[in-house]
Amino acid sequence: MKKSIFIGHAAPVKTEEEALEYIAKYKKKYSDATHNVWAYLIKNGNLMRYTDDGEPSGTSGIPVLDVIRKGGFTDAVIVVTRYFGGTLLGTGGLVRAYSAAAKEAVDDAGLASFRNFDEIIVETDYQMYQKLKNYLKHPDIIVDETEFSGTVMVKIAVLEESTESVCKDISEMSAGRAIIEKIGQRLDRKSENIL
Repeated sequence: MKKSIFIGHAAPVKTEEEALEYIAKYKKKYSDATHNVWAYLIKNGNLMRYTDDGEPSGTSGIPVLDVIRKGGFTDAVIVVTRYFGGTLLGTGGLVRAYSAAAKEAVDDAGLASFRNFDEIIVETDYQMYQKLKNYLKHPDIIVDETEFSGTVMVKIAVLEESTESVCKDISEMSAGRAIIEKIGQRLDRKSENIL
């Protein structure tokens, strides 16, 4: 008898639609698997969903969801795929196996902290933009897009607590000629490590 194989995947999601797309992707990829168990928790709308996908009730979906809940994070989806190897694991064994695969998926994905960013448009001339380019590498700035026409328009997101100092710096660099306009806010992350 061979042992079962468990494969876990985890990702950040902002909406239920994103979670369902992620689940569908791995159900398709592992369509020949015995089970594709999943769970997600989305803060906006307080959504919590899971499935045992044919495993005995409470042995797989809830343990996967518990990895998210006990980990203290939200806006996440986990899919654990099982290829049955012939050895019955029993209720406790299934809970441990699904929990371990989900935890390993989360550990591999890593955690990212989302923070408040102000969205800002900076309009300036080409000469000033050459000076501004290096400043935009500031660790508290995300450059979303740059548009070149008669002037240069740069759409950036600035960590909320740095907005005042960043706007002041840009204004001073341009001797007050740059047009700086706050257009909104969003949650974002500055980390390369996702989940």
